Amino acid sequence: MKDASLVCKSNPDQRTVIALTDTVTVGGDTLLIVGGPCAVESAEQMDLVARHLAHTPVQALRGGVFKPRTSPYAFQGLGEVGLHILDDIRHRFQMPVISEVMAESQIEIMATHVDVLQVGSRNMQNFDLLKALGSVNKPVLLKRGLAATLEEFVMAAEYILSHGNPNVILCERGIRSFDTYTRNVLDLGAVVALKQITHLPVMVDPSHAAGKRELVPDLARAAIAAGADGLMVECHPVPDQSVSDARQALNLEEMAALAHSLGPMARALGRQLKDDLAIALTHA
Repeated sequence: MKDASLVCKSNPDQRTVIALTDTVTVGGDTLLIVGGPCAVESAEQMDLVARHLAHTPVQALRGGVFKPRTSPYAFQGLGEVGLHILDDIRHRFQMPVISEVMAESQIEIMATHVDVLQVGSRNMQNFDLLKALGSVNKPVLLKRGLAATLEEFVMAAEYILSHGNPNVILCERGIRSFDTYTRNVLDLGAVVALKQITHLPVMVDPSHAAGKRELVPDLARAAIAAGADGLMVECHPVPDQSVSDARQALNLEEMAALAHSLGPMARALGRQLKDDLAIALTHA
């Protein structure tokens, strides 16, 4: 990976901390926990999600408004209407939001309404999109392609950095295998390797890896143990009624329980959750 001069570490201790907002970061000692539905379905849905998660260690919300779907007949997202819902939620609850950008033409309007632009697995090597995101003054969460090598993943990040945007968050979300029991195979070895290779924050999406909600909490905890800087987990007020990825979504109570369960592990690893940080600042 000698060509990835901007992404790879220049020394073993190099670590980049990326600010999503003035108060929320990723890559430092505080783990970033992101929760929310696969797709934004309504203002009421996102209000329920935000109200429930705002009082947990979850710091940021996710929700897709432009949806890349295998079938052209499946729900494609609310588009601009969904963006306005996310914009309202992030201001009312003071929680940053992450949403997927699928095309260069969407960048300008999305950058106005969300805090982090996500590049999905299918677009990891959409090089024109990556170049365009290099000129955006917003963090980019780059998901690993479903069959991408680590070198291809790192070089995709290099595209964004080389075009001027240093704020890239890497996200391992599972890779395709021959086994159909899980949706994908969560590559925790990649998390360990990426933390050694690159100075960028590394997050994990256990929901897309598992494809089954009962597997998500243990995979999430394993990811933190492997050194991940944060998690992005799908949850929904009524998971079985979700318009997409219903099988892998946690309900809101399960999401809260998962977030709280990470505390002891975080502290054992010399890290902390949002609630730990608030307590520390109170007693400072």
